[in-house]
Amino acid sequence: MTTLATSATALSGSLASAASSPSSDDPDITVPGKNDDELRSKAKEVRARDPRPNVLLLFTDQQTISALSCAGNRWVNTPNIDALAKRGVRFTKSYCASPICGPSRASMITGLPPHQTGVRFNEESMKPGLPTIGTTLREAGYYTAWTGKWHLPESFLRKPTDTAGFHHRPLPEGVRFASHGDQTDFLTAMDAEFFLRWEAAKQAKPWFLGVSLHNPHDICYHAMEKGKDQKNLDLYPPLPPNFHADPDEPEALQMRRDNGKYGSELAYTKNWDEARWREYLQTYCHLVSQVDRAVGEVLRYLNQGGWDDDTLVIFTSDHGEGVAAHQWVTKLSLYEESAAVPLIFSYPGHIPEDAVNSTTVASGLDLLPTICAFTGVTPPPNAGKNLLPAIEGAKPDDENFAICELDADPQRPEIAGRMVRSSRFKYCVYTPGTRREQLFDMDSDPGETKNLAADPDFSTQLQTHRKMLQEWAKKTSDPFPLIPAS
Repeated sequence: MTTLATSATALSGSLASAASSPSSDDPDITVPGKNDDELRSKAKEVRARDPRPNVLLLFTDQQTISALSCAGNRWVNTPNIDALAKRGVRFTKSYCASPICGPSRASMITGLPPHQTGVRFNEESMKPGLPTIGTTLREAGYYTAWTGKWHLPESFLRKPTDTAGFHHRPLPEGVRFASHGDQTDFLTAMDAEFFLRWEAAKQAKPWFLGVSLHNPHDICYHAMEKGKDQKNLDLYPPLPPNFHADPDEPEALQMRRDNGKYGSELAYTKNWDEARWREYLQTYCHLVSQVDRAVGEVLRYLNQGGWDDDTLVIFTSDHGEGVAAHQWVTKLSLYEESAAVPLIFSYPGHIPEDAVNSTTVASGLDLLPTICAFTGVTPPPNAGKNLLPAIEGAKPDDENFAICELDADPQRPEIAGRMVRSSRFKYCVYTPGTRREQLFDMDSDPGETKNLAADPDFSTQLQTHRKMLQEWAKKTSDPFPLIPAS
């Protein structure tokens, strides 16, 4: 059987002329003088000559990798995401490029790490002229659109605009609390409905649509509230096995715990008792279950628009959430709960279904080159890797690792960290401080409760991972002050 990985290259040379459509950089769908029926008829005729898939990138904000029913979490209810995983491939070792919104999103759409995009903190703009998923696919003849949260730097755009290669579809007028998912997620899903059920059919090109949902990010606000409802604790999630914080963790993480400004949510937890922690966990699980409903709406509209058979659907999140592990809430750490995110690919009839990949280490940096592989488009230079062979069942190659960057506070830029996750181990190095390193055996200690960095029995692994980060830093011109391998 010919795989997508081997056929995509052959496609790239022949598809440039396949879509005899309007200019590839034109953000307008409609053609003057044509009614909807004529547009749909003509678009269908043209699209029949172009075998490339549409692409739906559907993602949430702040959803940790374990916050899925299909991952065995009985405290959340995610039937729609589960159904998508049933129709595709789910990765169990998947990481964000940075555990904070803006930097992660810039990396997701460019395939470049934060120190190359220029977005190290929220509210920063990308360096001008960087190729993105949008510009790359648009140049190859795709119509590229985005709806929902953007956060580069504005959280939500209020006017139609064309930015970073995407035609942005703004929030409706009158939406006040654009930073709240309960205000925006179903509006975003409704806009996706408008595109998927009506507008896409008038488009003579294959399309890319980014649907960026906001929740479970609202946990940031709930984490700073006082406890409200602790009457039904027996129905709330228990504290995780790795709840207790390591008193000897790197000083940079302890500085984060004391920060009352940028990412201040941790400071509110100092006096929490067990009931308050469990109430927080219950709220987070509710927000995950709620955003799954919005995911389900988008997938239903994809089906109703008739796009199921020719659309690659990718589901992920920009970063994770502390979920009480190590007594941590929200993001801004390299612990697993903050750095690991769901990643699902679904393309029925073209890739395996109901499959779980537990060997390949994936990253948000990998989205751009992987989308390019599916669509037969030559990717721009980037730091990510093509996951299509892994999706089709190939064994990992020698570069089976992911890098995550942490810049923890714009007012104290010296507080930073780097992580390398290999197939078995996870190495983190922070600055400043004297206790800078962590090394965890993720096979025997998935909760990251035993730091092996000073254990002589693991000195070889420590040096190996130091070297991996050194080579990455050299390759990507990362100025972070690493500890050299001896």
